[in-house]
Amino acid sequence: MAMNFMKDLPTNLINGLKYCTRCCVPETQEGVQFDEMGICTACRSSEEKMHINWVVREKQLRSILEEAKFKSGSGYDCILPISGGKDSFFQAHVLVKVYGLKPLAVTFNQNWVSETGFYNLQRCLQVFDLDHIQFTPARGLVNRLAKKSLSAIGDACWHCHSGVGAFPLQIATRFKIPLLIWGESIAESSGRASYVRPERKFDRDYFTKVSAKLTADEMIGDGLSAKDMKPFELPSHEEIEATGVWGLHLGDYLFWDEERQTEWIREVYGWKETEMEGAYKGYKSAECIMSGVHDFTGYLKRGMGRSTMQASVDVRNGLLTRKEGFDLIHQYERERPEVLDYYLKITGLSEKEFYDIMRKKKLKHLKDIDLPIHAKERPNAERLVPFVEQIIQKHLNLPDPRITRDMESK
Repeated sequence: MAMNFMKDLPTNLINGLKYCTRCCVPETQEGVQFDEMGICTACRSSEEKMHINWVVREKQLRSILEEAKFKSGSGYDCILPISGGKDSFFQAHVLVKVYGLKPLAVTFNQNWVSETGFYNLQRCLQVFDLDHIQFTPARGLVNRLAKKSLSAIGDACWHCHSGVGAFPLQIATRFKIPLLIWGESIAESSGRASYVRPERKFDRDYFTKVSAKLTADEMIGDGLSAKDMKPFELPSHEEIEATGVWGLHLGDYLFWDEERQTEWIREVYGWKETEMEGAYKGYKSAECIMSGVHDFTGYLKRGMGRSTMQASVDVRNGLLTRKEGFDLIHQYERERPEVLDYYLKITGLSEKEFYDIMRKKKLKHLKDIDLPIHAKERPNAERLVPFVEQIIQKHLNLPDPRITRDMESK
């Protein structure tokens, strides 16, 4: 019998879209499927999660990590890809404090780091006493990639999607550290896989398939050269095989609860949240000023952004009713993000050009629908300019502090 997907939905949703009958996920979520009851993959995965024997899974993880420590000898036990975000902070705690590993922390810095993100990363390195390697692409290159990314994949963040996958692999092969350890499982909330059917495990091309969509070679052109793309090149299959590189997600072995984990690292280690545009929670992607544009393009392309994902998880976990979830989505996802001004400045695009490009990226379900957009009611709590630019602007024209001191003492 056919299900009525629109039953009991609030009137402020996108008319004509099918939604999960249990949470707030629409049919436009990438990879999502609905079963005969109209329930989405992510909801079914959350049920599966409750029936997994996590004691057995943890023993499997412990065995893997003990073997990694044994094989590493006097070297690093694993690579910890880290941004300073909530997940990587929790990963560091698990690896260092719980299992006693010595990881090499590796950061692809997207050059859009917020002040809060800068603090969180430095705090993480401090409290877990981590050795750290970081790569930061040039500001001009980031600006050019952000412009091309919009028309290429429908969001501004190709360089980040690609870099967070490529750079840790480059370090893994160069330093011969085979194990990379990530955080949340793809089965946790996205609906693109489930805990019983983990369709995508980490491999060389994981981030290309999941988020970047295009390889470095495919981004060449429009003022971007092969030399520009070098930092985003993946190691060859031969290099990966020679090093034995592989990766795992802790969320496939440990019961993952991002709400509790975030509360815990806040209280115990001083991790910080901030205001996040397009979202009602302050912890996802707190390290990046451009998160608001990324999630806004998701709304323009798919009719859903960060709040849809957050509300759906909260509904599954019993923290919100479905109606409360939809109300929050309506309130936050349709706001024009303040950081769009910065994006337009660095790319040279006009606002009309931005919307014209995104109109072409709309999924077929939304082609004939004008998605509502409203102005943000008040300025963002945190300044939406990369923190390094803020520091440069602050100090660029300041006099030598010795001169200031001597003048004040006269």
